[in-house]
Amino acid sequence: MHLILLAATPAFADGLPRSLTPDDFIAVDPAQAKLGQLLFYDPVLSGNRNIACSTCHHPDLGTGDGLSLGIGEGGVGLGSERTAGVGENRIRKRIPRNAPGLWNLGAKDLHTIFHDGRLSVADTYENGFNSPAEEWLPEGLDNLLAAQAIFPLVAQFEMAGNPKENEVAGAIHRRMDYAWPIIADRVLHIPAYAEGFAGAYDHINTAKDITIADIANALAAFMIWEWTSTDSPFDAYLTGDHTALNHEQKQGLDLFYGKANCSTCHAGPLMTDQQFHALGLPPFGPGRTRRFDPMVRDVGRMGESDALEDAYAFKTPMLRNVALTAPYGHNGAYPKLEGIVRHHLEPLKSLDNWTRDMAGLPSAPWLEAIDFMVWQDSREMARHRAAIQIEPTPMTDTEVDQIVAFLHALTGETAMSDKLGVPETVPSGLPVDARIDP
Repeated sequence: MHLILLAATPAFADGLPRSLTPDDFIAVDPAQAKLGQLLFYDPVLSGNRNIACSTCHHPDLGTGDGLSLGIGEGGVGLGSERTAGVGENRIRKRIPRNAPGLWNLGAKDLHTIFHDGRLSVADTYENGFNSPAEEWLPEGLDNLLAAQAIFPLVAQFEMAGNPKENEVAGAIHRRMDYAWPIIADRVLHIPAYAEGFAGAYDHINTAKDITIADIANALAAFMIWEWTSTDSPFDAYLTGDHTALNHEQKQGLDLFYGKANCSTCHAGPLMTDQQFHALGLPPFGPGRTRRFDPMVRDVGRMGESDALEDAYAFKTPMLRNVALTAPYGHNGAYPKLEGIVRHHLEPLKSLDNWTRDMAGLPSAPWLEAIDFMVWQDSREMARHRAAIQIEPTPMTDTEVDQIVAFLHALTGETAMSDKLGVPETVPSGLPVDARIDP
């Protein structure tokens, strides 16, 4: 996760939110979660059967990938050891944005997902969601997280692969919804999955009844089951245990909900307003922008809304377990919590002091010309700076340390204790991403 601190009228400590409880989250059937666990770690869902959801969202990396910009289809390895591939199989593009953590995405009050909010609960297309699939979104999705789960499967540089490499990528080239039945067909022809779905879902009697929506629902059930976190020291403090935070963390809490104005955006039990703010984070990578935009840049929310006031704005993330999910920012610009905190306190100063070695980008010499191209465009950089919505709030080194200490108090006591964990094998028989040594 990545944090946002916006200057405005502060919310002081007597206005603390209530703690999170399991009742704040969608209830999950254990059998469906177990089925989703296998699918989450199974490369069979990817176009070339060589990358799984877990590759970029691994539990040993806080449910992220530990990189600023991910290495998807064509990459080799995990985490900081992941490479950009070689020869014809090497990556053609870095993933434009940081792989977010998966904590608490089953919250009932969550209505918007992705850094630019391109997926949300809405009646725009009369299917319950506003999404990149528009009216072609499959029917039968249980919730927002299930809807999210199907999009990486049809993203060329994430899991689908390049046109002519496989039937999934070929179908996407025509229209993304043409690919989902192909992926579902792979799953339903694996006996263990057919049996698992029939046992977990009442409406599924035979393998041919399994659809991409069922696969997405199982993936969502697993992510909710595995990564719902409500037992941080902060949550204990909110329920009345004032010994749950040490002195430094308590000082940081007072700053977070007071002088530093963090809670202006990181509001409520989920610690997010689910809105979008321009922070002026150092830009790099291929960017993600509006269709047909020829520039290497990332316009953030404007790419979805086409509203100029949304330029360079990104969604306020939730903060439970933020200490586990480095690097920070929508593009992973800062490798440590201290860096992203200081950026929010003094954005222009931090932008000017940022150096390229802070970006965690696995070597890909054939992409180096693109990685920092945006810095050569003085007009784009000027627009980027002018859009910043944060007023500087300088603080002492001690105060910064206290805020960071408080952010560590948002880590769940059982966050790193697996519920289902990483399976040794998956029904497809394909290799499972290994555990990563600490």
